Amino acid sequence: MEKSLVLNASQVNHKITRLAHEILENNHREEIIILAGIDGQGYVLAERLYHILSSIAESKIVLTKITIDKDNPYENEVHIGLDPSEYKDKCIIIVDDVLNSGKTMIYGIKTFLRTRLSSLKTVVLINRNHKRFPVNADYVGLSLATTLQEHIEVSLEENNESVYLS
Repeated sequence: MEKSLVLNASQVNHKITRLAHEILENNHREEIIILAGIDGQGYVLAERLYHILSSIAESKIVLTKITIDKDNPYENEVHIGLDPSEYKDKCIIIVDDVLNSGKTMIYGIKTFLRTRLSSLKTVVLINRNHKRFPVNADYVGLSLATTLQEHIEVSLEENNESVYLS
């Protein structure tokens, strides 16, 4: 199947910068903002947001990783790189590259809901709108109307940033 370029490197950078500013605008009163990136491209996106936010925010920005078995999240435990005491009563922002069915995001959210939080938000670079689970992204780089058969490929590697539809 042929791939179509959706976002080039410049556009990806612009979307990520805009997302960081939106996050800051809506959370500027928070003393600590925790970016929890879903392992893989979600964590890479969280790292990018972390670097931008750290340079523009007065808030302390904390980066952590969420490790989820994306194929069997219900059979394997979700791991967060922080102890619950470190995020109790804090602002959590869960980060992933693509929101497709919502399965991965909902399992990431579920783990945080065992602890009292100040707020919990979600951010994705691409929102596909094919939800099977009741989760929406609070911050979205780009919403795409796609078919279930189409695939979104996100690359956030240095010097190779792009989003393709195939």
